[in-house]
Amino acid sequence: MQEAIVILDQGRRQLHLGAFTNYVGHHMAAWRYPQADTTSSLKFDFYKRIAQSAERGKFDMLFLGDSLYTETENLYKHHTTARLEPLTILASLLAVTDYIGLGATVSTSFNEPYNVARKLATLDHLSNGRAAWNVVTSSNDKEAQNYNRQKHYQHDFRYERAAEFLDVVKRLWNSWEEDALIMDKESGVYADLDKLHPINHTGVHFTVKGPLNIPRSMQGHPVVMQAGLSHRARQFAVREAEVLFTIASSIEKSKQDYAEIKGQLSLFGRAPKDLKIMPGLLAIVGKTQKEAEDKERELQQLVIPEFAVRLLSNQLNVDLSGYPLDGPLPALSDVAHFNGEKGRYEHFLALAQKENLTIRQLSLRLTRGHGHLTMTGTPSVIAEQMAEWFASEACDGFNVMFPYLPGALDDFVHEVIPILQERGIYRTEYTGTTLRSHLND
Repeated sequence: MQEAIVILDQGRRQLHLGAFTNYVGHHMAAWRYPQADTTSSLKFDFYKRIAQSAERGKFDMLFLGDSLYTETENLYKHHTTARLEPLTILASLLAVTDYIGLGATVSTSFNEPYNVARKLATLDHLSNGRAAWNVVTSSNDKEAQNYNRQKHYQHDFRYERAAEFLDVVKRLWNSWEEDALIMDKESGVYADLDKLHPINHTGVHFTVKGPLNIPRSMQGHPVVMQAGLSHRARQFAVREAEVLFTIASSIEKSKQDYAEIKGQLSLFGRAPKDLKIMPGLLAIVGKTQKEAEDKERELQQLVIPEFAVRLLSNQLNVDLSGYPLDGPLPALSDVAHFNGEKGRYEHFLALAQKENLTIRQLSLRLTRGHGHLTMTGTPSVIAEQMAEWFASEACDGFNVMFPYLPGALDDFVHEVIPILQERGIYRTEYTGTTLRSHLND
């Protein structure tokens, strides 16, 4: 590791961090871990503690993922199936936070543009410009079956719909000019109607008249994020997103992806700084290396093997229960014929092949952090590795995942963040009040 280079060569470039929370932790056995606060995870105070801890750590944002179904199959009795609606959670946190961005996943496949534009614009106003939307198309037939469909839309169709969906939402957000709101009590003029613009959109998937019934917010409109990993998803991100969440397999591969994605931005009149690339990072922190490794080992031992295999089967859309656990994956279909999360499908197939993983090993890799980059060690070791990734332009920061909550987040804030600050690559105070200003540091 080249500590001096990390500090001296960065100039004003700053590391960006999201606090990615998922129920009581990102490890699939987190709810069984003794230090996880499982019993409070459906209560406001649980999320209040997480949000305030992340804000003390000067994170750019708190990010909540989402899914639109619950498994009822027998093996899923071993997994957390309760999921609170994220926009409601974020709205409840407005009163107990001041600076941290608030981002949520919202699907374009099972919503209407006007509703999404209105809800997110409301969150952006009430938070004084801290809202963000992670644009996803969803990927699961089980989600579709909760929204009047038996099968989900085909992959390319989903992204065609998503592109039009986002275009409509952005036009609705921009349907009020900045100075459209007059509110002149003396003249009786509330708004300049010449500065409110119906969008009159008639497209393939949507017909929306507009304008939105909410003016522009402090930051103009919510930050747009993208988490897809397929080629089509990355094209979407290069054209539209301000933050791209990725899965990182290695620092060298991430450097190649980073250069490629940043190089494509100019095709859409965008600069490299306009898109922040933030791979997921599962951080397992211990006072010693042994303590960190013991935490990881204990979490892995809490995984029920049959559940792990079922989870992998769902991810790959193939029943693996009849194959030897300590044997290789069977021959699977080409990604072109896979209608789920194509990027994640390719990631797990490549991982199994590169590391010669058995079904058991790959399934446990999935339960550890859903295949994301994992750093296990002391605060200084983890900070050093993060700094190396950042300095070598493998990323602009990380969407940090915590194996269990809230304790693992607190450990990261108290132990890892100060080391990053001492290196001069991470803020010691917020310099702005909106999420977009955090991302532009």
